[in-house]
Amino acid sequence: MVALGDPLAARAHARAMEGTVADAMPVLPPVAGDLPAGVAAEDLLWEERIAGGGYASRCLPRGSRTRLIDVDGDACASILVFNADMPTERLNVADTLKIQWNAYLGVGKLLLSDMGRVLMSIVADDAETHDAFCGASNAAANARAYGEGGNWSAYPNARDRLLLGAAKHGLGRRDVHPCINLFKGVAIAADGATIPALGPFAPGRAVTLRAEMDVILVIANCPHVLDRRPWRVTPLRATAWRGPVADEQDAIRNATPEGRRAFLNVDDYYRR
Repeated sequence: MVALGDPLAARAHARAMEGTVADAMPVLPPVAGDLPAGVAAEDLLWEERIAGGGYASRCLPRGSRTRLIDVDGDACASILVFNADMPTERLNVADTLKIQWNAYLGVGKLLLSDMGRVLMSIVADDAETHDAFCGASNAAANARAYGEGGNWSAYPNARDRLLLGAAKHGLGRRDVHPCINLFKGVAIAADGATIPALGPFAPGRAVTLRAEMDVILVIANCPHVLDRRPWRVTPLRATAWRGPVADEQDAIRNATPEGRRAFLNVDDYYRR
């Protein structure tokens, strides 16, 4: 038993932990053995495993790609996105859906801000089960489902985890806006009924997002608010690397008139 009441013993114990690798933590410096072809190791920006019930946040430069992997098939990535230079501009889920005339997210879809600009776009997706309707779980919902749901309980909720991630960038409770949930699907039937597709799914499904602006990405990995199973959520893996900014011939940029306008708004913003 280490005598932690002794400062010298406590220091020795703490220093002995150097090099210990936890189940979920950032890899520093970032290292990944499965970067896409053509991506150099020196372009890797972020490598982190996000535990079930955990969260992460990161500033990402324009043009970078962020790949999220549902490691064991039962993760739920609730995400917020902010303009890193002006965080009052943030993901607007309602505009993301209505401006693209589509309620479901997948390859080629844009994550639009409340100022008509593209924050991120989906450039790869082999999950195809996402939710832009239900938002994040909260303490009250978790308390009803599991008996408790506070940030430091055994069953943390997504909203409070998103708040912790946002706080690392100077943001507060009023900045935790409606989120998108990746890897858990929700569809709306013709009669208005909500149809969840919550898994579990095959391990290793991935979604890759391209940053169209300098962004703050906040992720919470907590059970979906409609998940009625006993508490279960498995790890996420996040990997980000530098990449080129979408040019004028980019297929996603030019897929729709609405998308072209949103990209032009981004061009205008960076013309300052």
